[in-house]
Amino acid sequence: MATITFETLTFSDSGNNVRVNLLGLCSTLIPKEQFEQIAPFSITRNSITFDGISEEQANKSFLNLFSQYTKHLKNNITKNKTTYIHRNSGIPLIGNVAFGIVYRNSNVIEIKPNNGCNLDCVYCSISEGISSKKNDFIVEKDYLVEELHKLIQFVDQPVEVHIGVQGEPFLYGDMMNLIEDIQQMENVHTISIDTNGSLLNKQKIDRLAACDKLQFNLSLDSINPETAKKVAGVNSYNVNHVKDVIAYAAERLNVIVAPVLTKGFNEEEMEPIIKFIKSLPKQPMLGIQNFLRYKTGRNVAKEIPWKEFYELLEKLEQKHDIKLKLSKEDFNIKKTKKLEKPFKTDDIVRATVMSDGRFLNSKLAVAKDRTISIPLCTASIGKKVNVKITKDKHNTYTGQLVSNTTRAI
Repeated sequence: MATITFETLTFSDSGNNVRVNLLGLCSTLIPKEQFEQIAPFSITRNSITFDGISEEQANKSFLNLFSQYTKHLKNNITKNKTTYIHRNSGIPLIGNVAFGIVYRNSNVIEIKPNNGCNLDCVYCSISEGISSKKNDFIVEKDYLVEELHKLIQFVDQPVEVHIGVQGEPFLYGDMMNLIEDIQQMENVHTISIDTNGSLLNKQKIDRLAACDKLQFNLSLDSINPETAKKVAGVNSYNVNHVKDVIAYAAERLNVIVAPVLTKGFNEEEMEPIIKFIKSLPKQPMLGIQNFLRYKTGRNVAKEIPWKEFYELLEKLEQKHDIKLKLSKEDFNIKKTKKLEKPFKTDDIVRATVMSDGRFLNSKLAVAKDRTISIPLCTASIGKKVNVKITKDKHNTYTGQLVSNTTRAI
């Protein structure tokens, strides 16, 4: 008898199948007969027991089986197809804005271990949330930590690591361990994380309070429960819980509260939010953001002109004696060593298609230890293609297919 236990996988019975849940965010169904071909088995929430084989054989056979079914992973919230990126996936972590590591040649390094959100905010710049119809990615924690450590060594100066996922980071089942691993990195002075706060509680905050580098950037777009639900896009959103999270976290961690002022939705809520923040025993920083329209966003409102927006903030600052206008200087953003680009705009690159891309009808290709997004691509996984680079901004790459007779670098 051999029992193998997992921290990142859970198991549940699903008729003729076993549902295998990865990192709390996505899952796949594996027929029970596939397990029976390994050996007679039983499951608990975090383990599988196989009869009559060694632990080494059980572990090897199960991991081989699971790898075959990772191509069927789906986000548990949206049911979107999900690609698992791990050390042996052949997919690098630099090159795509949606997952992995985004390095903009500054002392703020962004990391993105997951996609997916439990809300459906009306102002979302990438249309993320429960109504999303994109392909999702989830990254192995140890792979992300290893590649981040390499980049920090390259930068060779103190940096902020910003966990700014396209969605809600605390849906990622290894988030607590990820933060604690980054806390141990010597050249990291700050770990900032954008979160809607709905999945936080006192127990999680108490554990994270041991990470003295951590800073929460918490969303709070309304004090009124009904308006808050409208902006969040879901009736289950509990703004009173989020207010409690902000109050509790502010006494234990660095906290920035970041409302998005969205015309036609929550203009009247800025002053109540200010009054709430000022009522707290330990007042967090407040940074009101202006709603902006994006190509990939929901774009439910008109943008407030910047001059008008800053005039509004000045009036609120004077009326309530509070700082609201935040700038790059407040976050100490500086330029750092440039990461060499293996290719640039207009280069023709020979690449291998490795997975579906973030958007429907797109693919993700790999060349020279970078990923390249290819919109409107129907090439099959594993195919080698020639790609013309159309964008190479901030060490992220987009391209388009060209004839395989075109000479590639």
